[in-house]
Amino acid sequence: MNSFWGFPSKSRSFVSEASGGEKMVADASFSSYNNIMSTATNAMSLQSSYSQPLFTTPPLSIAIPKMENLGEMGLLRGSHNSSLIGRLREDELESEGGSGDEDNATHSKSSKKKKYHRHTPFQIQELEASFKDNPHPDEKSRLELGKRLSLDAKQVKFWFQNRRTQMKTQLERHENSILKHENDKLRIENIAMREAMRNPMCENCGSPAILGDVPIEQQHLMIENARLKDELARLHHLGGKFLGRSNGSMPPLPSNSSLDLSVGRNGFSGLNSLDHGIPLGLDFGNRMSNSFPAMPPNGNMINFSNKSLFLELAMAGVDELIKLAQLDSPLWFRSLEGDGESLNLEEYAKIFSPCIGVKPSDFATEATRATCNVMINSTQLVEALMDTKQWTELFPWNIGSASILDIISPGIAGSKNGMLQLMQAEFQIPSPLVPIRPVKFVRFCKQHGEDSWAVADVSIDTLLHGNVHVSCRRLPSGCIVRDMANGYSKVTWIEHTEYDESVAHPLYRPLLRSGIAFGAQKWSSNMRRQCELYASLASSAAFGVDHSALSPSGKRSIMKLAQRMTRGFCSGICSTVDEWELVQDADNTKLMTRKSSGNSGAPPGVILSASTTVWMPLSPQHLLDFLQDEKTRSHWDVLSQDGPMQSMLRFSKGRELDNNISLLRASADANQSDVLILQETCGDALGAVVVHAAVPAAEMDVVMNGGDSHAVPVLPSGFAIFPDCFPEGGGNKGGGSLLSIGFQILVSNLPEARLTVESVNTVKSLIGRTHRGIKGGLGCN
Repeated sequence: MNSFWGFPSKSRSFVSEASGGEKMVADASFSSYNNIMSTATNAMSLQSSYSQPLFTTPPLSIAIPKMENLGEMGLLRGSHNSSLIGRLREDELESEGGSGDEDNATHSKSSKKKKYHRHTPFQIQELEASFKDNPHPDEKSRLELGKRLSLDAKQVKFWFQNRRTQMKTQLERHENSILKHENDKLRIENIAMREAMRNPMCENCGSPAILGDVPIEQQHLMIENARLKDELARLHHLGGKFLGRSNGSMPPLPSNSSLDLSVGRNGFSGLNSLDHGIPLGLDFGNRMSNSFPAMPPNGNMINFSNKSLFLELAMAGVDELIKLAQLDSPLWFRSLEGDGESLNLEEYAKIFSPCIGVKPSDFATEATRATCNVMINSTQLVEALMDTKQWTELFPWNIGSASILDIISPGIAGSKNGMLQLMQAEFQIPSPLVPIRPVKFVRFCKQHGEDSWAVADVSIDTLLHGNVHVSCRRLPSGCIVRDMANGYSKVTWIEHTEYDESVAHPLYRPLLRSGIAFGAQKWSSNMRRQCELYASLASSAAFGVDHSALSPSGKRSIMKLAQRMTRGFCSGICSTVDEWELVQDADNTKLMTRKSSGNSGAPPGVILSASTTVWMPLSPQHLLDFLQDEKTRSHWDVLSQDGPMQSMLRFSKGRELDNNISLLRASADANQSDVLILQETCGDALGAVVVHAAVPAAEMDVVMNGGDSHAVPVLPSGFAIFPDCFPEGGGNKGGGSLLSIGFQILVSNLPEARLTVESVNTVKSLIGRTHRGIKGGLGCN
């Protein structure tokens, strides 16, 4: 924490080095610089009293540098002990006599000068090589080395001792030099700050300012403003380095004015004068990098330090995403139908380090990659991904809700290049047995070439909230988008998620592990289908079968109504987007209620949602064909008890026949029926949904003529189908299916009404009857 003028409130350690090499450490605040200089002066006067060198031999002059001017009393700091000095000299002679006759030197006290033998260059070379391999050899290794080099074991032992001492001394000398350099910088900045405080200048007129006339609150604001400007310049510099722009194209860093000198970067004085590059790499492992500032305990304030952290995390994420998109085998292996691939986690661990920390031991991992061509150019797709409304419309069944918490960087020159957003979203699959996945993450968009973009997501829950438990963590995920010559875009989608598997029902765990539910192939398939829908809305050309004879505006209104109906069905099963209140969750059945005011696309009153999931011994395609066939609808639909449904219109939303919208009459006497059934079907090899809702005929006529569909209230019901992925079931090839059944009914027209037991029993019986009817119609009883 800084004091008023930017000084740290805690003391710092100052290290200086006297000319004799002795290190002095004193703890003081920045304002006690004079005391430090006084201490250093006393130490220098102390060393001048002793000029007799203690060690004169060359070997120890290497091991203990710059000690000859301190003398014995200087070395021992005044605690004179003649016997200790004698032992030190004996140790010196013993170490240096490693090449002579040590036994005679130990037992003989003659004053004759001993003979010293220098090691040959070959011996030194071999000793150095052995030291690199093992600086602490055992006795056996020393004997073998001495025998090979014609040296005594003690000679080898003393050489290694001296070599280790030399290494330690060199390290201490380097640390001492760094500390001394830091001490000098702090002293210089202290002087500069004192000078700035004596002569403050007004930023507006340039004339001398009188601090006494400025309120203390305004002075604090001025200092904080300078710090924020400096941090903003740092962010621009950091983003410019990553985006490949030259320093000249970025806003210049603020000059070191008087106020800038008193407020250092990130609140620490002494850093403005440094000219070091900003670290771009991340290596979290089990800890955060030292270059990252500490996060606030509550995680609510998104300050500049946090934004710098998010930027570095996002850059590491987009870098990993690009590498994952470029690398192939053995990092990826084919495991799914179509273009789906799964990540080889062992190979991944060899190449990448976890950028958001180590995976919790009870979490499972799903990591998949898929490639597809979509009917949209890269710029439009990137625009949709960076806008939450367009993003949720692009993936209406994957995303329950999404919002932008903060725009950390708005991009460069009005484009999405360099845009960084802090977001939160709920990912879902339509089943009451799989909870939603709430994730808080940063989304970074970077132009990767002239016609290529990268959009990367990385979770930040653990960074903001520390050890708070989360059920899902999103590792670097997203897509690489490249323009193609025919107006299409080639998209490589990557999904890498770690999640708590225990919160999901055992029926769905094999499906989640396979990556079919939340994997890259599911995202790319839904995106391709929606892009085909947008293309059909934008042109008069129709895909596939079109028996509607509708105008383009009428078709567009029906599609919007159908999409809102399907999103309402999915949210009524698992999402929190419409503020559903849980009533009961038992026996694979979930009951929820919500109060509608009539302005959310549903009729006013109390709405009850009931859903369940059952296993069916049929393939997903067989089950889908049965549910969308008007001739077999009477087995499970109450409204078709009087006779088969009559199809009024049907048109495809894309190139696949299983993706269509149809309008049905709910009575055999089609001319007298005042209720129509709007039905949407979306399906592929990874799953399908069939959603329907009753719509008054008069309101449907308005929509078919191109009228506004937002005013039409709907209560959707329907089915969601997924392959079971059980090993014994053979996956989705002749295996079983997981069928989710969902109904929404209006319990009362009054929003204040209470839910009754009769209403609960009625909707439960409706689900049970529908399930039995499907099993009977398919012969599964």
